[in-house]
Amino acid sequence: MLQEEKKTLTEMDADRKIERSKAVFREAVERFGPDRIALAITGGKDSTTALWIARRACEEMGVKLPLCMFIDEGDVFDEILEFMARIKKLWSLDIACLKNKDVSSKARGLGDMVKVSSLDEANQAALREMGFIGEEFPLMPDSTVCNHLMKTVPMREFITANGLAAVSIAIRWDEQAARRDEDYFAARANPLHTRVHPILHFTERDIWTAIFRHDIPYNGLYKQGYRSLGARCATGRASDMPAWMQDMENTPERVGRGQEKEKVMGQLRALGYM
Repeated sequence: MLQEEKKTLTEMDADRKIERSKAVFREAVERFGPDRIALAITGGKDSTTALWIARRACEEMGVKLPLCMFIDEGDVFDEILEFMARIKKLWSLDIACLKNKDVSSKARGLGDMVKVSSLDEANQAALREMGFIGEEFPLMPDSTVCNHLMKTVPMREFITANGLAAVSIAIRWDEQAARRDEDYFAARANPLHTRVHPILHFTERDIWTAIFRHDIPYNGLYKQGYRSLGARCATGRASDMPAWMQDMENTPERVGRGQEKEKVMGQLRALGYM
């Protein structure tokens, strides 16, 4: 996509951005069909806003909302689980919860060592794929190894098991450097599918504008000062102020996130991470 086009898209009003996102999602439904798309949701502000947009698009098209996909990375905030239960009931969602139980069952708690030899062949192959040659690793959900095993591997298996042609993911151009060059539709391999990114053109400020303008539900953790939500062990508050009152334009959105993952995001995305 040309930089001029991206600039035009990012400078639009939040409501025009919503309409653009709806158009992207409608195109995805028309190309792949609602039964061959999954919506990745996290309980965070971006995925909830993207889900709200997808629901409106599907209502306008007269089709059912695709299946939602939530990945349990092994250390989820209670507030996220409570929020997921709330929107599931509120919006009558069909949510599949994914978890790499082969890995998580090999440790009693966070930080415990997992022996590579104890894992099934799929997980051992995933470790070889990323060049890991150690005999064991600590179960730390936000580490490079565990991000691949606990998020990408179960997502791959879910795509294959359900014969999915596409997964809709709520990433934004301004959120992380490794995502700045993404397109609305991007082919992925292993397994072969298309990533759909309906809200790329939103800024962090736009998300909050849409949330308050349209009364979209949001996780209470944002009131406590969190701006970006990930694994509990690697997510901190950015401020004592609610997220929407912080200096979004001059401070990093993901400052409270584990920085190991931030440094290797490009590598993780090359392996299939969101």
